[in-house]
Amino acid sequence: MRRFLVGLVLVIAVACGDARAQGQYPAGNVRIIVPSSPGATTDVLARLIGQGLTQAWGQPVIVENRPGADEMIGVLATAKAPADGYTLLVTSNAAITAAPHLHSRMSYDSQKDLTPILMLGQVTPVLNVSASLPVNSVQELIALAKAKPDTLNFGSFGNGTYAHVAMEDFKLRTGTQMMHIPYRGSAPAMTALLRGDISLLISNMGSAAPHVKSGAVRTIAAVGAQRSAIRPDLPTVAESGLPGFSTGAWWGMFGPANLPPAIADKLRTEVARILRTPEANKLFESNTFELIEKSPEQFVQYIREDLDNWARQIKAAGIKPD
Repeated sequence: MRRFLVGLVLVIAVACGDARAQGQYPAGNVRIIVPSSPGATTDVLARLIGQGLTQAWGQPVIVENRPGADEMIGVLATAKAPADGYTLLVTSNAAITAAPHLHSRMSYDSQKDLTPILMLGQVTPVLNVSASLPVNSVQELIALAKAKPDTLNFGSFGNGTYAHVAMEDFKLRTGTQMMHIPYRGSAPAMTALLRGDISLLISNMGSAAPHVKSGAVRTIAAVGAQRSAIRPDLPTVAESGLPGFSTGAWWGMFGPANLPPAIADKLRTEVARILRTPEANKLFESNTFELIEKSPEQFVQYIREDLDNWARQIKAAGIKPD
């Protein structure tokens, strides 16, 4: 029996090897690396995609969490993997377009060491103020901050996050003085806003929505380049007197550099289909996540533009790479 089992394993291994050699993709387990902890937006999105691909292909697609170093550990693991489609990456723009401007030493080049497969979607951050703050618009916030310099404070998810960098840009554009208080993640930052420990916070629309409904938080503007399709009634900061001001978070799927075009195309087609399913729609609605469809060329151009946007904001904010 033992010899039989050993022989069976060898036969399966040879069959898988032949399938890979013949270009049959996928012919074995595929892993999706997530450079953040379980339960985060990136993780939930990756698991939705992994489950859909498993069902479509009849091959296990396993999500592997590799958090740490501002998401750079997971990205590096992908960059070093063989370009055969069996190691993929689902990540936010933090590790792709922000990290290169926040870290003086990078173990990978996000432009050269990865293959962009497709953009998965984005969230439009919003500018929230404590219910106790007597402002209902961006202009009223600016007026109050100028009337009472250094008395307002804003929170963020940590140094260098979009909630931090965007507010430093806001201060420079408006000539206001406010104190930055970083927290370890979005949840404690929102809790601080609810307690009144901070005056304002840029956050994902979804995390603020229940508190806006209860009256504990007031959302005064969207912080993206355009109004959100989810809240088209909400003006942007740019519309409110600060043209060109914007920030945001988006997610994409990547593979190692030089991923064969046929594999990238197959992944793009399958994942795009999954993102249109009722399960995906439910996830998007609960997380105020917007599906964004771009061609491969448009996605590459979008990444370049986002790199430039982060470079400008970080330089303007006076944030030095570590």
